[in-house]
Amino acid sequence: MSDIIVEGLSRLEGSVNIQGSKNAVLPIIAATVLSNGRSYINNCPYLSDVLASIKILECLGAECKFEGNTLTVDSTNIDNYCVPDNLMREMRSSSLFLGAIIGRTGKAVICNPGGCELGPRPIDLHIKALKSLGATVNEYNGCIEFSSDNGLKGNEIQLSFPSVGATENIILASVTAKGRTVVRNCAREPEIVDLARYLNLCGAKIKGAGKDTVIVEGVKQLNGADYFVMPDRIVASTYISAAAITGGKINIKNIYPDNLNSIISVYKEAGCNFEINGNSLVVDAPNRLNAVSTVRSLVYPGFPTDSGPMLIASLTKSKGSTIFVENIFENRFRYVDELKRMGADISVEGKVAVVDGINETYGANCEATDLRGGAALVVAALGAKGKTKITKIEHIKRGYEDIVRDLSYLGADIKEV
Repeated sequence: MSDIIVEGLSRLEGSVNIQGSKNAVLPIIAATVLSNGRSYINNCPYLSDVLASIKILECLGAECKFEGNTLTVDSTNIDNYCVPDNLMREMRSSSLFLGAIIGRTGKAVICNPGGCELGPRPIDLHIKALKSLGATVNEYNGCIEFSSDNGLKGNEIQLSFPSVGATENIILASVTAKGRTVVRNCAREPEIVDLARYLNLCGAKIKGAGKDTVIVEGVKQLNGADYFVMPDRIVASTYISAAAITGGKINIKNIYPDNLNSIISVYKEAGCNFEINGNSLVVDAPNRLNAVSTVRSLVYPGFPTDSGPMLIASLTKSKGSTIFVENIFENRFRYVDELKRMGADISVEGKVAVVDGINETYGANCEATDLRGGAALVVAALGAKGKTKITKIEHIKRGYEDIVRDLSYLGADIKEV
């Protein structure tokens, strides 16, 4: 297994292109199950989670070909509705196949999904919604069986929490259901909008994606489509953090700047300057960041929980103290102990982390605890004096196509060994 080695304190400069979005492409890959034909998913990032999704598609009967950054999926011959336990355990987003499979075959059998251990992420909202659409549910031996002998039927669904996964699963299940489905208190993340765009291109009738209420008019069948996946806003925020901790100036290309408003706002307060040029963003960071007022992770358009670890890493050398409140995942701060190995002064109590900035941090041997926690270690290592070794980087590869390559382009002294 590879490790990442970083020699810190190199100022980042130059340009970097942002990969396709992990959180957008995974539900889109699941959505190809619904199309009776061939889809071309362009700007598809080469990630371990994408490769796990391809295994699930092939298990279901699809034919897949991944070349460059284009994933071709032919779903014409899908005939299986069971996702084996070993494939479900590879990633948390495997639960997104649920709505698509039952929408295509009328049945679905899944086990509890795997992924990063960030705390309970139950699929009870998904199950409740599918029951509202007419599915029957049976649980046995750690697996859940769904069936809809007479087909799913549209209904009105009120989510108790604007869950991204539940919103996406409901959309996937309802696009081929009979009649109209109205979903209220939906998640509004840009990745949901991207999913709806793909499905509408395939022949679905979805309105309101990105708003509080989504309306889906069921259609009998979907076709394939040629689609370009949106850029990854979390990867973009990671490189903003990297520039910030090194006092760098970089140009982040191929992004949707409007999706980064909550992140840009926080880093402006920390002293960074930004210049937007179409789909590019220039980040110009001071030699040392200022502490910022309390930051809270929230559902979109609030500050994203996935960007919190990298923000905290970049503030370890700031002037003053910052309070970060994590409102989404209860075990998000598992990476903090690894940052402390570099000398970071961070106190955690429940869902609150207090970052007291210090003048200097030092390289250390660290272990990636999860995807974003691993990225946070890379960011912290860029600002630390000396060499940092990061192990268990398979977590990082779930969401970053090649973080070592990208940061090397920007002048970081970083390598994978």
